[in-house]
Amino acid sequence: MNRSAGLLSALYLTTSTGLAWTAVLALRSGPPWAVCLFAAASLVPVIAVVRESVLCDQRRVLAEMRGRAAAPDEPDAGAAEDIVRAELDTACCERWWTSCGTHHDSTCPRRVPRSSAA
Repeated sequence: MNRSAGLLSALYLTTSTGLAWTAVLALRSGPPWAVCLFAAASLVPVIAVVRESVLCDQRRVLAEMRGRAAAPDEPDAGAAEDIVRAELDTACCERWWTSCGTHHDSTCPRRVPRSSAA
């Protein structure tokens, strides 16, 4: 976690503690609806802390992915090119390629004759 996310998480936890303490005080001498309200409100900042930690992890993973994509010398950089090359090599014929796999050329060896019996 970076410094701002840590500070924000500390603020969330402090707010949650204050709301939980208010729920305890309301339990002693307040109406029951106020106790439920403050108890539920004290959970919201805890959810925000979990969200901040998930966002921090996602940012770290994204930075790692960008770092790997920027380094062309690594073996993973050629993996995308290999996948594209394999897909292009398995293309059937020109008409199949341009029609998104729905029609074949008449001379295509992979052409499957259509039956009229449906």
